[in-house]
Amino acid sequence: MTAPPANLGLARAEPVGLLACAGRFPILFAEKARECGIPVVCLGVHGMADPALKDICTEFHWFKRLSLGGAIRTFRRGGVRRWTMAGKFHKHLAFHPLRLWRFLPDWRMLRFWFFRRRRANNDDSILSGIIAEFRAFDLECMSALELCPELLVREGILTRRHPNPGEQQDIEIGWALAREMGRLDVGQSVMIRERAVLAVEAIEGTDQAILRAGGLCGGGNFVVVKVAKPEQDMRFDVPTVGVQTIESMKAAGSSVLAIEAGRTILIDEADTISLANRYGIAIVSRKAA
Repeated sequence: MTAPPANLGLARAEPVGLLACAGRFPILFAEKARECGIPVVCLGVHGMADPALKDICTEFHWFKRLSLGGAIRTFRRGGVRRWTMAGKFHKHLAFHPLRLWRFLPDWRMLRFWFFRRRRANNDDSILSGIIAEFRAFDLECMSALELCPELLVREGILTRRHPNPGEQQDIEIGWALAREMGRLDVGQSVMIRERAVLAVEAIEGTDQAILRAGGLCGGGNFVVVKVAKPEQDMRFDVPTVGVQTIESMKAAGSSVLAIEAGRTILIDEADTISLANRYGIAIVSRKAA
């Protein structure tokens, strides 16, 4: 059994709460917790979280409706003091015309969404507000990366293929633009071809933005740049790439992925790099300037 990090802030055998959305990140977190002997009380967002979490977590509940009160009660009953969120929440569903029927929010969620004053309904405002709701009940949010920091990508060119001079120029231009989009909390990714912006990620997510860029340029080579926000809160919405990112790039005709070292999660690193090598896609990981 692997010892948990000393700075995790958990007592021996103390459970941690996991609010799990889509993708592999929640699985990797739960597996690492089990390896370290840390019980996990998991709330899996229905229709997004992987059912495999049932067999990995100590306690598992489907989060079928947006009930903030129910989530708080579940964590407290499970003895949770610290909790985390992992995976991608499909944000566009929050604006569906039938969202109230789909998500059946409780009064606490309705009050939070419609009556809590926020500057805007961007990611940082919403997630910081949800964290505050949990904190009022002595449930403190932690970053999932406190347990598995090894998921953060290292610096360097990770693939056999290197960007050519033109692609390197596009990386430089895209990097500055992506940082600005992050500062505005619009999205984390931009797609560049021949020093022109093809697409900017917004609520649709990186994969859909990549596919949109491919459609706009006829599937020709272009660069994807994905970076953290300048003031990135590592408890949530950390940039994440993996096998699915490479598959989307292949489908769209993208040739280079540039990501931020030490502040981007690289899921299933060996598989992702192997797939990029097979498709002739370059992956560049660099520090922020």
